[in-house]
Amino acid sequence: MSGLAAWGAVTALASGSAIGNLSPKGWLVGAVLATGAALLPDLDHPESTVSSTFGPVSQAGSKLINALSHGVYRLTRTKKDSNRDGGHRGLTHTLFFAVVATVVTTAIIQTSRSWALPVLMFFFCGLAVRGIMHKWCPRNDALWITGTALVLTYACLRWTDQTDANAAACGVAVGIGCVAHYLGDAITEQGCPILWPVPIAWKTWYPVAPPKIMRMRTGGRVEMAVVGPVLTAIAVWMSAIALHRAGVLPMLDGVPLEPWADAG
Repeated sequence: MSGLAAWGAVTALASGSAIGNLSPKGWLVGAVLATGAALLPDLDHPESTVSSTFGPVSQAGSKLINALSHGVYRLTRTKKDSNRDGGHRGLTHTLFFAVVATVVTTAIIQTSRSWALPVLMFFFCGLAVRGIMHKWCPRNDALWITGTALVLTYACLRWTDQTDANAAACGVAVGIGCVAHYLGDAITEQGCPILWPVPIAWKTWYPVAPPKIMRMRTGGRVEMAVVGPVLTAIAVWMSAIALHRAGVLPMLDGVPLEPWADAG
């Protein structure tokens, strides 16, 4: 939900720019990619919910990503960094990874639009379904997730006809989803090494986080009762603004959706 909220906010607030003036079809493709990408960083944890999205296939990929992340951590850590095992909240939880994911997604779609967009849509649809509806299906019920992702991907591509997906916008959407994940992790007890490899306090893997009093426990009551509903409200609000601007929701004409515009 954080990925959708971030995508909606960026497209709603970026009025006058290319990313703020996407067509409804282009916005939908970006929303799917950003929502799924908000779960992408957690593929570095083989026991995370998202690693079981596509059953043994995603679990095997998760183990490889975890090993790579752990290796990079061991090679680049300083004496001040903890001597930890495993690669969770490592390489995939950095702005470096978000930039790489943005560039790679853009390049793949630019060079191979005919097959790349359906594959990426399917992959990120699966992550989005697993993340938002993880209680709908048991963790090991990857078949239902895969089938649902296929149906959603087919429906999206049939509507967009694969002609309205701007490659750069798709890449930006993936990057936005990753950053949304980092910000969410940063306000948890463990923090997030967003700025790696920039050394902070003699640590290359410095866990960026607010003061302890402002942090929350992952999956705790604050996240479920406060953060979740707030993110949902923001996602609906910002998405409505972006879609209304694209001409999809004429029934909202006259509704003051953008109070900052009136203030300006």
